[in-house]
Amino acid sequence: MKNLLIMSMISLAFIFGGCNQAKKNEVAAQAAKSDPIEQSKSATIYEVNLRQYTPEGTINAFIKHIPRLKALGVDILWIMPIHPIGEKNRKGSKGSYYAVKDYKAVNPEFGTKEDFKKLVETAHENGMMLILDWVANHTAWDNPWIESNPEWYTQDSTGKIIAPVDDWTDVADLNYDNEGLRAAMTDALVYWVKEFNIDGYRCDVASMVPNDFWESARDAMEKVKPVFMLAEAEEPKLHKKAFDANYAWELHHIMNEISKGKQNANHLRKYFKKEPTRFADSIYRMGFTSNHDENSWNGTVYERMPNSYKTFAVFTYAAPTFPLIYSGQEAGLDKRLKFFEKDTIEWKENEMAVLYKQLNDVKHKTPALWNGRYGGAIDTVKTNNSKKIFAFTRQKDDSKILAVFNFSDKEVEVQFKDFKCEKTFADIFSDKKITSKDKLKLEPWGYFLGL
Repeated sequence: MKNLLIMSMISLAFIFGGCNQAKKNEVAAQAAKSDPIEQSKSATIYEVNLRQYTPEGTINAFIKHIPRLKALGVDILWIMPIHPIGEKNRKGSKGSYYAVKDYKAVNPEFGTKEDFKKLVETAHENGMMLILDWVANHTAWDNPWIESNPEWYTQDSTGKIIAPVDDWTDVADLNYDNEGLRAAMTDALVYWVKEFNIDGYRCDVASMVPNDFWESARDAMEKVKPVFMLAEAEEPKLHKKAFDANYAWELHHIMNEISKGKQNANHLRKYFKKEPTRFADSIYRMGFTSNHDENSWNGTVYERMPNSYKTFAVFTYAAPTFPLIYSGQEAGLDKRLKFFEKDTIEWKENEMAVLYKQLNDVKHKTPALWNGRYGGAIDTVKTNNSKKIFAFTRQKDDSKILAVFNFSDKEVEVQFKDFKCEKTFADIFSDKKITSKDKLKLEPWGYFLGL
């Protein structure tokens, strides 16, 4: 009887212990889900140009595309500014998204606040995060603050409000020396997090706004919920506390120059050698072949990277960067979208949709390819042709990849040097399988991504 009682007590201990462990696992899972950094560890971000996305150019018309983007493997939606656009000093007939007339309103051309709330809910229902583009550095000239609080703006010696940059004639520069402005801007940032449950912001020209403002504003937002913050900048100082991710602008420019034949693989080697001295591995460095600025002002990927656009698309997934897809890239967007006018994207089947889906699928299931500290650091591999070939491995725990890129318009036979690895790497794009002892033939602008 005594033995039976002891066995019963042991059994109950296992049951309750198991329940406690299950509870702990559930709590940990919920914590990971509520942490946008953890949630985005294997994420791809997608920039949404609402005006040009559909013939209607509305929030509701875009919502219909969310299931398609989910199937493509998109994890984060970055919505370009949704606010009413200033009319005074407007450029073009539609004006710039980045000339904000009212920080707490939705542009009626795009829809209503109820429409935007539905957009956020639909994104969340599809397992996506949603961040909003935020313009904190300047406002439209007919923003009510101009009249009610002119002291919130930068003024010249005569007391005249000025633009932040000579060419930005449609906007007025804000002055963050003023505490009233800081309070009002923080209030507006918190508003969209609290009332619409957005997951964070992409912050326009973030380095033109004082970093201590971003830090205090983030503190205010975090009192509502954890947020994800992407800076349109490349300054390490922004990442002490304020931002989780930034633009890999220098890398983007190197890719453009390699495509023109003006730089080569050695420039990438120098870049990645320097990276750890600039940014901690906790920072997501956003890699991209296009975005709204590049597309409209500097050309499509077909103009800037006529023979290498697929190569560099793959590279942004293989390298330790946080990959971006701009609206329409998956449909082969081959025109510069007008910035201040209506210019609808033509949606059609294209090989890039197949490629992006394949890359997203592989990224999700391969820890070595994950973002920031969650993924593997880059370890360059020497080859017989340092100018044309850029090869590297990335490893995270038991996950290891080998990436080899031919950044030239000539076929190259690759031979590895001082690279010893017992693993056989299978290319995700073909039936090729190689080891560190094998030679690899790559066509012009060819690539190998082996798991």
